[in-house]
Amino acid sequence: MCDHCGNTEEISDANATPIRELDFERMVRQQFNQSETEETRVSSCPNCGAVVEFDPTAHAAECPFCATPVVADTGPHRHIKPAGVAPFEITESDARDAMNNWLGKLWFAPSGLQDYARKGRRLSGIYVPYWTYDADTRTAYSGLRGDTYYETRRVMVDGESRQRKVAKTRWRPKSGRVARAFDDILVSATRSLPQRYTTDLAPWELDKLSPYAPGFLAGFRSEAYTIPLDEAFKTARAIMDRRITRDIKFDIGGDKQRIQSAKTDISDITFKHVLLPVWIAAYKYRGKSFRFVVNGQTGKVRGERPWSILKIAIAVIFALGVAAAIGYFSAEAQ
Repeated sequence: MCDHCGNTEEISDANATPIRELDFERMVRQQFNQSETEETRVSSCPNCGAVVEFDPTAHAAECPFCATPVVADTGPHRHIKPAGVAPFEITESDARDAMNNWLGKLWFAPSGLQDYARKGRRLSGIYVPYWTYDADTRTAYSGLRGDTYYETRRVMVDGESRQRKVAKTRWRPKSGRVARAFDDILVSATRSLPQRYTTDLAPWELDKLSPYAPGFLAGFRSEAYTIPLDEAFKTARAIMDRRITRDIKFDIGGDKQRIQSAKTDISDITFKHVLLPVWIAAYKYRGKSFRFVVNGQTGKVRGERPWSILKIAIAVIFALGVAAAIGYFSAEAQ
């Protein structure tokens, strides 16, 4: 949509490059084709480190992640080109309503901040970078399977001898192999948002990804990834290992499981660079920055919880007063 006249134009994916997985090992060795990368003009925030594309005509702007003034167009940035993009599905107005509803449920938030947020500027639409990983895994393991059984024993209870069943575990060795194919393990590629935000905004509807086309970015900003492909894979591998551990325990069976060793062979690692839609509001209130993020697909809200010392003090005084009144009337009743 044109910001000036409101004219809208459908984005056709007829000429867009189809979404495809890229070879992880090849890209880590930087053996990429020129068509797999692109160069953009970006601005780097000195406060939170966000690397955001800005309108080339702008000479100064405000970081959408922390509201810090920055100089736009600080230099070129070459990076792996996005393969897919999930378009915004909720409007800025809907995102603002969701944010205000979320703020309204925070009892101890400063009233001034709530009013400031409701009367504040428009939220910024940002396409935030993520990596997705696919891989095939095969794991050989050894461990112990524990089966519970019961023994009847006589125990003393209140000076009397009574029979009681005592749970015991019979352990026996177990070894085997498990295999799992992982698809679209999603890992944040940004340092500008805390990990808890990018995690808590899930789930994402990755089945709605469209092949990347620059037209999707019209009217929005796009953040360049700041967590490299190989570094983010360590997070993806940890996610895979947790799922493999669950698979091993299921394969061991029994009532209890102990894993003594596990060796995983991983192959056919591929990845995609994708952009996911986030509405962001960054406010400075009484010298402190507050940031709220809204999932651009679902409207899910997360943010830094603000606290009002005055509201907390009033609540504590009220609670103490109620406790004192209960104590007084209890004493009178006696």
